[in-house]
Amino acid sequence: MGRIAGRFVRVEPRRRARAFVLGLLSELPRKNCWTLAEHAGDATPYGLQHLLSRAKWDADAVRDDIRGFVVGHLHHEDAVLVVDETGDLKKGTGTVGVQRQYTGTAGRIENSQVAVYLAYSTPLGHAAIDRELYLPRVWTEDQGRCRAAGIPDTVTFATKPALAARMIGRALDAGVAASWVAGDEVYGGNPHLRTELEKREIGYVLAVACDHQITTRAGRLRADVLVKKLPKRAWQKLSAGAGAKGHRFYDWALADIADDRPGHHQLLVRRNRRTRELAFYRCYSATRVPLSTLVRVAGRRWTVEETFQSGKGLAGLDEHQVRRWTSWHRWVTLAMLAHAFLTVVRADEHARHPRPEGLIPLTCNEIQHLFTALAVRLVHDPAHRLGWSQWRRRHQARSQASHYGRQAATQT
Repeated sequence: MGRIAGRFVRVEPRRRARAFVLGLLSELPRKNCWTLAEHAGDATPYGLQHLLSRAKWDADAVRDDIRGFVVGHLHHEDAVLVVDETGDLKKGTGTVGVQRQYTGTAGRIENSQVAVYLAYSTPLGHAAIDRELYLPRVWTEDQGRCRAAGIPDTVTFATKPALAARMIGRALDAGVAASWVAGDEVYGGNPHLRTELEKREIGYVLAVACDHQITTRAGRLRADVLVKKLPKRAWQKLSAGAGAKGHRFYDWALADIADDRPGHHQLLVRRNRRTRELAFYRCYSATRVPLSTLVRVAGRRWTVEETFQSGKGLAGLDEHQVRRWTSWHRWVTLAMLAHAFLTVVRADEHARHPRPEGLIPLTCNEIQHLFTALAVRLVHDPAHRLGWSQWRRRHQARSQASHYGRQAATQT
């Protein structure tokens, strides 16, 4: 909190931001302004709602502080920038960015809000260091809807790969040392993102679809057609990294792509050793690298899924109940800070204390539990709890009366 304290001009929002982050780090079953305010000892949620909507502070500046905090503690020569999107299921149409669209969270088209995140991933740990809210065209083409949600007039439509390129550019311009970028098919299939990375001479291992067109000396072929032409000796058994149940071994093969541009362009193919299922990756490096390096980068992409899982499960990244542009950015930024704290503490503990005999290393889940139990001493008397019970019931009674009133008016 000391790192971001200077981003708050007044002491009140600074203290509320600290209480907000402590609430996100707590083991509350649900995290929203009501539960966080009760946890902080406030009588109403109005103070935290003010912090998210009207208080004077710059969420992008705090984001930059988080990036410096994460990179400073997790810095490693094998750092990889991983980009991916995640969706939060929502009801209604008023919440900023909400639209019926595909989200991997549900695995189908749902009414949801989608955001693109950039994670910094090293062998020491991984955490989100940037975020961009995706706005579908139906939003950016409706100025009235955008103004109602507080979206600045300067915000225009941008694809998910364009948002990814924007965040990667910010990280590199800020001096983040990373030689590789990883991402799924949404990003691997976009030639503009690949071109931007090649201009910066940043290597990438980006997933592509099976029908992705590859240029070879024999002509243009689909990726799944090209793989059938690879000889048996082209395949090597390599680990994509250690998982919860041990190393993840796959068969891997590499084929050169004919490209006049500088650097080395290749197609990396992964084959499941049991099911024989294939996955394809478009790769670029300024200098030739061994197959093992490309496999390592491809395996690191999965860490962003772990970042989403722990960010949502431990820091309330997806539990926001805010509707406007500014509030969304402030909530997810403070949630990123809470998760980054857990990740950095975990990395520090692993560095200071080797794995004890008969125990697994400390996890972010266990660190959150210990931090809440040992470091955070919040004692609220029964009057505080009863006061909140009355406040919730009173607020719900007003909402119920308003709902019934509108229903009666429409029926008449």
